[in-house]
Amino acid sequence: MKGRLDRLLTRVIPSGSVLQRTVKSGGWVTVTKISLRLSQVLMLVVLARLLSPRDFGIMGIALLTLSATERLTEIGLDAALIQQKKDNVDEYLNTTWCLEIGRGILAFSALFVLAPFIAAGFGEPQAETLIRVLGVVPILFGLRNPGVVYFEKDLEFHKDFIYQSSGGLAQLVVGVGYALYSPTVWALVFASISRPAAQTATSYYLHDYRPWPSFEYDAARELIAFGKWITGASILRFLYSQGDDAFIGWYLSATALGFYQYAYRLADMPPTEMAGVVAKLMFPAYSKLQGDQAKLQQAVLRSTRFTAFLAFPIGFGIALVTPSFVPAILGSEWLAIVLTMQILAVYGLLHALTRIYGSLWKSVGRPDYDVKTGLIRIGAIAVLIWPATARWGIEGTALVITGVYLVLMVPIRIHITAKLTEMPSWKIYREYLYPCIAAGTMFGTLWFARTLIEVPPLVEFLALVPAGAVIYFTVSLLLDKQFNWGIGQVGQMITKAIR
Repeated sequence: MKGRLDRLLTRVIPSGSVLQRTVKSGGWVTVTKISLRLSQVLMLVVLARLLSPRDFGIMGIALLTLSATERLTEIGLDAALIQQKKDNVDEYLNTTWCLEIGRGILAFSALFVLAPFIAAGFGEPQAETLIRVLGVVPILFGLRNPGVVYFEKDLEFHKDFIYQSSGGLAQLVVGVGYALYSPTVWALVFASISRPAAQTATSYYLHDYRPWPSFEYDAARELIAFGKWITGASILRFLYSQGDDAFIGWYLSATALGFYQYAYRLADMPPTEMAGVVAKLMFPAYSKLQGDQAKLQQAVLRSTRFTAFLAFPIGFGIALVTPSFVPAILGSEWLAIVLTMQILAVYGLLHALTRIYGSLWKSVGRPDYDVKTGLIRIGAIAVLIWPATARWGIEGTALVITGVYLVLMVPIRIHITAKLTEMPSWKIYREYLYPCIAAGTMFGTLWFARTLIEVPPLVEFLALVPAGAVIYFTVSLLLDKQFNWGIGQVGQMITKAIR
């Protein structure tokens, strides 16, 4: 019995070569992301039945304020430590801990002082108290054990799974539990606080490093020198990923913001978080391949192929099932988000396809590319968002976000990645062809079938999901066999690495 257990642990705990550790870690990252997102989706679905769109909108204003503060104070310490070629970074951890605590206190102070002005600016006085209470979130995060950076640096994602899942479980239990007791916006507030509280407690259980208030100026300067580009990218990421939320909350209403944020989360979360698994996994893997251009090219193409294989059916599938999912699962109160969610499903697909390239840029010491491309994106959105929103409401906002990413960001990010890896851009574009054909076939077939048969929304939703999976994988197998796509080889490589 013990021998079987040892063999099982050997298979699932990351060990062996870089490839084997990367693949095994990928399994843990996947499980982590899936469990976290399932818990979040479950919480959102349950709370959608208990709370109003306006409750989500008011909470959205508070979360926007919290996110802006966190972005403005982000200094990229974890990324700086992971990118370090040294295996042991203990000499930096006390300084990291002090910097994170200081950052948390600064964020809390800013939120406490600015809360009434921000609430007044959005015309929602109720948001003031929420913003101040949420100020404890960055403090709780800052108190976590800095040793958790080793989970990602050493590809020990089985520990990261426990660390992350503790927060997701706490958020689900607290959010749903409080909403059942008192269906108010405070269910969302306490859910948001419970997550960093649980993760901080778990971090000290999972890693034996014990931080101490000790600050090394030289270590701080070194970490911040790398992290300055992460800071810039973080600020810009807030502007282009949540600037649209802020604009809707200010220009339209809290209710419109609630509708938009809910549609955005449900449409963007599944494909983007899937790509986040690959991105998180490939950052340390890319870092270990620095200097070997041939292997780096191969890693980029394989990760692109795998990401595209998963992202296309998710993106197309969300657009397909939204008309039945919303009335069946969320309720008639949320019907206003159907078209917005379908448009944002296209954005989620595009975002997922190119998200992984940011990990490559950081791994080769060029995090500045995220900042520079982000400036282009923000400029384009800033020009278009007002007239589009004024004419078409939240659907217009979604069109701008999606159109800018399609026309500008996709070709720019692919061009930069191709240049860094010294290969032609068409090799990357080629990886999108076959999954696009398979997903398009799935979408077209089932959309046509929907017009022929009229059934209740819940029945339709439950039928579309498995039917879509069968069609997509069948077409994919045929394409792989006929044109030597290569997705089967990636699957074999993953299977071999696990053994």
